[in-house]
Amino acid sequence: MSSQDVADRWSKLRHEWHERLDPNEQSAVISWAAFTAVFGGVRALTHWIRAGHGPKGGGMSLGGQHFHHYNIGIALLAGVGAVALRGTDEDRRHPAVAVAYGSGGALIVDELALLLDLKDVYWAQDGRKSVDTAVGLIAVGATFFAGLPFWPSARAAIQSPG
Repeated sequence: MSSQDVADRWSKLRHEWHERLDPNEQSAVISWAAFTAVFGGVRALTHWIRAGHGPKGGGMSLGGQHFHHYNIGIALLAGVGAVALRGTDEDRRHPAVAVAYGSGGALIVDELALLLDLKDVYWAQDGRKSVDTAVGLIAVGATFFAGLPFWPSARAAIQSPG
């Protein structure tokens, strides 16, 4: 496939994105896709670290203290809240706001056991696989359903020649 064919297909895909989804729906799809990607990425990174790669003891440290990534999620959601309170409608629907919202939610949900029990059970094996699978399926499913008006036309735009 030539670079021009790729450019033409991307152009059709962008057109269908704007034609099939209103700005609110676009934000929902972007937000769920960010949630899915960040949650999946953090889970993959966690399993990689748990397998003996990466930093000793797992995760990030600041000043010798473990830094939980739910703090980053809370900061992202606080930023989204600030935009919601002070921004225009265009600001609120900006893709960066949707990405921050979905990513922040994923970072918080990933450490939900710690937040609910106030115990650092993040590295415990018990129950993690089923929770990982359940949240992952919910995230992928929500991304799919949020974009239902778009996916058929996206497939057609990608598959159609020039």
